[in-house]
Amino acid sequence: MYPPPHPNISYRNQDSDAAIRLTDSDAALARLSAVKKGYMQDPFIKHLIPRAHLQPPRPPLINIGTYVRSEAIDNLIDEWLEISCQDGKKCQLVSLGAGSDSRFWRLATGPHKDKLAAYIEVDFPDVTTKKAMALRKSRELSAILGSPEQIKISHGGTALHAKNYHLLPVDLRLPPSESLATFLAKPLSDNPSNPILSHSLPTLLIFECVLVYMSPEASSALIQWFVDYFHQGSSSTVAGGHAPLAGIVYEMFGLRDAFGQVMLNNLKSRNVVLPGAEPYPTISSLPHRFLKHGFTTCHALSLREIRRHYTNHSELKRISSLEMLDEVEELNLVLEHYGITWGIKLPDASDAASNLSWGKWGLKPAEKASEEME
Repeated sequence: MYPPPHPNISYRNQDSDAAIRLTDSDAALARLSAVKKGYMQDPFIKHLIPRAHLQPPRPPLINIGTYVRSEAIDNLIDEWLEISCQDGKKCQLVSLGAGSDSRFWRLATGPHKDKLAAYIEVDFPDVTTKKAMALRKSRELSAILGSPEQIKISHGGTALHAKNYHLLPVDLRLPPSESLATFLAKPLSDNPSNPILSHSLPTLLIFECVLVYMSPEASSALIQWFVDYFHQGSSSTVAGGHAPLAGIVYEMFGLRDAFGQVMLNNLKSRNVVLPGAEPYPTISSLPHRFLKHGFTTCHALSLREIRRHYTNHSELKRISSLEMLDEVEELNLVLEHYGITWGIKLPDASDAASNLSWGKWGLKPAEKASEEME
């Protein structure tokens, strides 16, 4: 959810990659603003933003959108970790296009800290270099990663590895078999049976505003690589090769209408294009992103629907008291053009009880929806 072009920034001479990287700054600043205004708690985001204490707040519309997005994704991840624990396994999270996200530190200091086997972040080398520097500079963030001897920098400062955290420099538009596999399929140690990404653990892929910047062919190849990776692992691993693979996608969609065109023009003025949005004109089209790769089930909701029917009335009442919102109609229009999709690929029905638990994973309607918040 991006602000209009900044009057003091020239976008004309930026290449498209630089413009895309700038959207990460927008998202981080939006989260910082929402945290400062009391919409949510995140004591770590300030360490990932230069001069965080000097950053101005964002408008209420952006703060609310950031809250709805963040809470929904956090709820999906929390439930994934809970089901994994009930299933008797730790799990892996892979955040693709992670940028300045602080989720690992929130999880690593929260109630689910013992449920993480690995948390892997992937982004442009320029982005991972800056993040690796920020992690080394911040005593608070580096302490959570582990002792100094447990933290290793590699690939010229673009990659960082800790006990259960990995920061990897990859251009996700490149063929995954040549780029992603170089990191995820290879071990850090001399043990060839212990790659960074295990074949046998429940794994959740997180795509927050990343696939929409890629061509449909590139994003499809990326998802298929993970499907093939776990399929090959299940056939080659003797014990526990069968594990659920799931994904969460947050992105813009439905940009063919008048408001969508305004959004596109706004982004084009910043040298940002959205080739990945074209195949998804409606909310009902979003699940196809996973279903075409053999996922068992998939669902999608707009942020407006999530705010209206999947957020507790008490929470809506609380955040409505934080700031005065005058642009209610504009808020609804914006939220209608952002969606969250989640899908899961269950293993063969060798464990029906386990598959039943995993199959229930997803956002749950609030006990009391708030119609007056419209």
